Amino acid sequence: MQTLLKEKSRIENTLLPLREIDAKLSDIDVLEELSREEDGSEFKVELEQKLSEIALALDDLEFQSILSGERDSGNAILTINSGAGGTESQDWAQMLMRMYLRWAERKGFNLTITETLPGEEAGIKSATIEVEGPYAYGYLKAEAGVHRLVRISPFDANKRRHTSFCAVLVYPVIEDDIDIDIRDDDLKIDTYRASGAGGQHVNKTSSAVRITHIPSGIIVACQSERSQISNRNHAMKVLRARLFDMQARAKEEEMTAIVGEKKDIAWGSQIRSYVFQPYRMVKDHRTNTEVGNTDPVMDGDIDLFIRNYLLMRAGRRSAAAE
Repeated sequence: MQTLLKEKSRIENTLLPLREIDAKLSDIDVLEELSREEDGSEFKVELEQKLSEIALALDDLEFQSILSGERDSGNAILTINSGAGGTESQDWAQMLMRMYLRWAERKGFNLTITETLPGEEAGIKSATIEVEGPYAYGYLKAEAGVHRLVRISPFDANKRRHTSFCAVLVYPVIEDDIDIDIRDDDLKIDTYRASGAGGQHVNKTSSAVRITHIPSGIIVACQSERSQISNRNHAMKVLRARLFDMQARAKEEEMTAIVGEKKDIAWGSQIRSYVFQPYRMVKDHRTNTEVGNTDPVMDGDIDLFIRNYLLMRAGRRSAAAE
């Protein structure tokens, strides 16, 4: 039943925009007739507005049509890891986490922060977030890679300019319809007390769960829920996603299948640069897309970068097929 309900929801999400456009087209016929009358100036304004809305809706539908990968329509697991740069990099990781949380909120997606590892002085060393919504993975896969920050460090008493790096990894959430063989004998499961905010129950009971998949060496953890069982279920979901990713990449000639090309979290491997000093700019090095106002970007306005990258990749696939 759950599988059928998800399929029903997927079909409804596909049909709903088409039905909305169809309804607006019906309004267009009426407005066009009314605008021809002597006092039809107001209707002309409304007609232009409706036509603009339809054009935007068609543009969005055309863009979604390129998200045709096997897992594009599903949910995503987003992991952020700080890299070279120490405390500055850990602060950058927290800034990136906020950016993606704000982006997901703009999209109306549901979020579950399954794990955060705080930094020693500030920021976070890593974070794992489950993003639930239509085409969450299809969009977020464009964000996989190394992100570089250039700014005057607030942690440097001499006010010098620092460069920091973080890696973003994106995995599709793997449902039960995909066969991922995980043997109980291959798992080492540890429980511990959660850290940070969460109330007395979270901090005084061993509700957090860490799972080690011995054959692959993959380690996942979850401490977001009050229940140890819930945390274990979330951790297993992340483990399934990462094992699926490992299997998919093993079948590819290149290491770019699901998460994108894996590089060191350091200089020369970034997909995007965020410059706060000496000038302000965000530039995606894959598409050469540049934005001069950094504040909206850090507040989650990253659709332009996602869109341009996915369109570029779709163009490359089309050219290769031809």
